[in-house]
Amino acid sequence: MDGGRRLEALPGRQVLADGVYEQIRALIMNDGIEPGARINIDEIARELGVSGTPVREALARLESEELVSRLPLRGYRVTELLNRKEVDDMYALRLLLEPPSAALAAKAMSDENVALLRAELATCPAAPAEDAYRDYKALTAHDQRLHELILHLAGNAAVEQAFARTHCHLHFFRLNYNQPFGEQTISEHAVIVDALIAGHAAAAKKAMTDHLEVARDRLLSRL
Repeated sequence: MDGGRRLEALPGRQVLADGVYEQIRALIMNDGIEPGARINIDEIARELGVSGTPVREALARLESEELVSRLPLRGYRVTELLNRKEVDDMYALRLLLEPPSAALAAKAMSDENVALLRAELATCPAAPAEDAYRDYKALTAHDQRLHELILHLAGNAAVEQAFARTHCHLHFFRLNYNQPFGEQTISEHAVIVDALIAGHAAAAKKAMTDHLEVARDRLLSRL
């Protein structure tokens, strides 16, 4: 970490584990600690006004999300951003899993499933006005929930688990950070959900394919 205060001390009664985790996560997402840089546990603890224990607990959670990695006997460092091949490989996997799952989900529509999709779409009706992590966090969380919901409605637990293990939304958010992609994402989501609700399997598959290919190409154009 560079000099200068980047974290806010936590109120004494706040749940430490969640508060510390969120602040360090935001710091990583906002490039407050550069990719590949070592994390100074003592400095973070001092700025937050906590002991080293909740900081280490937070870093363990972040390690499970692959945002940090453990250095043997040397603490933690922030993971590197994905490179072009890694982005391409991850989207290749998503294109294998998600469009067929969207088609299956369209065939499994029920009143309950329609309500779930509409409710999720309503959680993020517009793109965030600002480009800081605190603003885009809601959009990226919605994006992850919607994609996971569609996989769930398709009914293949193995595919759900494979998707969850990639942590792709967090990695792609770091690459997308400070880029105006919100409106386009929301519009593409609406097209996917409309096809699903209508029960049109082919249209849902195509909408998901288009959405993923546009997102992939947008990222690759900047790498």
